Amino acid sequence: MTPEVYRWLADGVLTLHALFVSFVIGGLVLILIGWARSWRWTRNPWLRFAHLGAIGFVMAEAWFGVPCPLTVIENDLRRQAGQTGYGLSFIGYWLQKLLFYDLPPWVFTLLYSVFALLVIVTFVAYPPRQTRGPQ
Repeated sequence: MTPEVYRWLADGVLTLHALFVSFVIGGLVLILIGWARSWRWTRNPWLRFAHLGAIGFVMAEAWFGVPCPLTVIENDLRRQAGQTGYGLSFIGYWLQKLLFYDLPPWVFTLLYSVFALLVIVTFVAYPPRQTRGPQ
């Protein structure tokens, strides 16, 4: 494959990473709004267990010091593209700015843990339910 293909693939992985983060953060926001507004779809077990699993995965990575597989794959693709660091496209540049910050690892572990705790509390206080009929 050409370096350009590797760059596109790396940007694709970065986009997937941004979508995952959006699901974790936006999912909780929508669940909380749905709780307040009695939206039945926010109690869907598939959504709720997927959401809980997603933040659980992130929290476990942080606790055990495991690098995010999406970050590892993206960095590998960038190296294969001949890039050092992040020589990104416009979209890739801004997604990168939104996702990654230069803080000590313990800060992220704390943030992920607090966020996961909020998801768990929401899961218990507003549990998923099987819904039938119009949503």
